[in-house]
Amino acid sequence: MKKFCKLLSSAILIPCLAMAQNEVDVLRYSQLTFGGTSRSVAMGGAFGALGADFSSLSINPAGIGLYRKSEVSLTPGFFTQKTISIYNGETNYDSKPNFYFGNWGMVFNSKIGKDDDLPEWKSLSFGFGYNRTNDFNNRFLIQGTSNSSLLDVYLGNANANIPENLDPFSTKMAFQTYLLDTFPGYKNKYFTQVPFAGMHQRKAVTNSGGMGEIVLSFGGNYSNQLFVGGTVGFSKVRYYETSSYEETDEKDTILNIKSFKVSQDLSTLGNGYNVKFGMIYKPFDFVRIGAAIHSATYYTLTDTYNSSITSNFDDGQTFSANSPDGKYNYTMSTPFRAIGSLGFVIRKIAIIDADYEYVDYSSGRLRGSNYSFFNENDQVQKKYMTTSNLRVGAEVKLSPISLRVGYALYGSPYKGGVNFGTRSSYTGGFGFKGDSYFFDVAYVYSQHSEKYYIYSSKLVNATGNYFTSGSIQATLGFKF
Repeated sequence: MKKFCKLLSSAILIPCLAMAQNEVDVLRYSQLTFGGTSRSVAMGGAFGALGADFSSLSINPAGIGLYRKSEVSLTPGFFTQKTISIYNGETNYDSKPNFYFGNWGMVFNSKIGKDDDLPEWKSLSFGFGYNRTNDFNNRFLIQGTSNSSLLDVYLGNANANIPENLDPFSTKMAFQTYLLDTFPGYKNKYFTQVPFAGMHQRKAVTNSGGMGEIVLSFGGNYSNQLFVGGTVGFSKVRYYETSSYEETDEKDTILNIKSFKVSQDLSTLGNGYNVKFGMIYKPFDFVRIGAAIHSATYYTLTDTYNSSITSNFDDGQTFSANSPDGKYNYTMSTPFRAIGSLGFVIRKIAIIDADYEYVDYSSGRLRGSNYSFFNENDQVQKKYMTTSNLRVGAEVKLSPISLRVGYALYGSPYKGGVNFGTRSSYTGGFGFKGDSYFFDVAYVYSQHSEKYYIYSSKLVNATGNYFTSGSIQATLGFKF
């Protein structure tokens, strides 16, 4: 035995894979936010029945059929998110800024003459470009005192296993740094250096990256009354997470141990594809009815990860251990979506749109070539449910200036009446339109909340994370 102290701790049988793929990953890549051009964003992303805006290629592809001219656009933006974390009565604040591109793209419109073979088709359009669909940039800090220790999780994973078989990304490193040890005469029965509560806990997490899709869209205008379109989307995921977890014996009440620190780095990179189909129908000049379906997005993802543990003891000794570099390839499918929209065009001086979106988050799935993900997919079905998202927006034209407002409400994906997970966004902006160019500005204020566990939910209370974010972006476009 390496470092024996007369400490006792009961085994807690809780599985813990430090870098495992699970239901949290499925939800992260299934929840999308509105993005794209500043005009659409300023109206809360509500553009399903309006069209003639590049964002509509990712919402309702039939919107490409309402273009009357060709167009090119570019949208840079700035985003910052602030987080309030409340854990066992302690409150902490943190924030993270980020620059991004919300959109770039071009649409080519071709009018069909009366002498063509398809006289009822007034025009056809082709679009190509990029729309941002999610932003992961965030930073939060959690600290407080709990009735347990992270070492309790390692203890539960270690018992009944010999040291050579311990998880090299977590439990084995705890053993190598003397935070976990075997009782004398036993090869698979362990104790920890923290036998009872009292350590001060602190966790800092920094997230970065985002999601977006390259879109290829084609659509047309039939008799100026029916507009149809389709989009093939090529999605891209970039997610990075760096976390640091520490426990410190600030009151010097625990024999032998002074502190320990666990550091983890994770990156997820991947690509996916989906298809979207939509239509917009004008029963009257001032009414537009839209409908769109989005297939599941099928991702091929690669996780790379590593971790380390450092322990500090009262006698001045310090020990460190590093995991190997891990890498795992897997696939994921996100939920199918259906969107219904209703829009009004009022005497060409105002437009109003409302989008209703149906999403079943319990239908997301993980798959691997050498692992079934049976338990993880079972958790997806048990924890998540069908939900509805609502986006509404309006624009008033005071030529050449336009004023815009919007609101978006994304329902909670969690079962059991959990209020956490609902997201709200309040939007506004303005635009200026010239003969051959346009310039739009949008601002978005969003807020949502989540429950977060610094380790096993069976051992610690949930942290309440309350997120508020603000973003401002501008679109410059040219028509030809």
